[in-house]
Amino acid sequence: MRIHKEGTGSISLSVCIFIAVNSLLFLCLPSSWWILQYAILLMTLVGMSLVVYFFRIPSRVLAEDDNLILAPCDGKVVVIEEVEPDEYFMEKRLQISVFMSVLNVHVNRNPITGEVVYSQYHPGKHLVAWHPKSSLLNERHTVVLKHKNGQEVLAKQIAGALAKRIVNYLHVGGVATQSEELGFIKFGSRVDLLLPIDTVVNVKLGDCVQSGITPLAKWK
Repeated sequence: MRIHKEGTGSISLSVCIFIAVNSLLFLCLPSSWWILQYAILLMTLVGMSLVVYFFRIPSRVLAEDDNLILAPCDGKVVVIEEVEPDEYFMEKRLQISVFMSVLNVHVNRNPITGEVVYSQYHPGKHLVAWHPKSSLLNERHTVVLKHKNGQEVLAKQIAGALAKRIVNYLHVGGVATQSEELGFIKFGSRVDLLLPIDTVVNVKLGDCVQSGITPLAKWK
């Protein structure tokens, strides 16, 4: 396991807070208050550990298969339905959404290999990620990848109530490789995939998936 580069600032800040808070407590409080001192030490240590844990990248053998559309993030499948897209596509698409809790790995990965034909950041609100309007109203970043078979997949990173920063590494004209990093969302959220309507779905609602490993669907 290693720590993601996006965690450098947050982890450094949490370490500084841990040191500052506990130094002040041990300097300012009388020794007779040792129970409070150690209770706060324990709480701040747990908090700092959770921040480090959030930015972890576990060791995995990532999949690569041109016939499959892989999960773009870790989490739980919360939506599988046909939708009328609000962006890029003009025809009905099949939407699969994966919700990430704060405890999930938050690295986002490319679901397929393909050319990046669209990339757009949208500022917005920070509704809870499972809110039905979150994909329309929340801060989000949308990319579209064009597979060599001509089919296109839209991936939408959506910020949630806690997520205040979306990072996306793709650029129009570049080539995204399946299972490599697409981006990162800090502190919880979801990723929507919009697929061709005839795509064969391999998961069901409530399934837990892993980015770069679990096949969400396959080409017909």
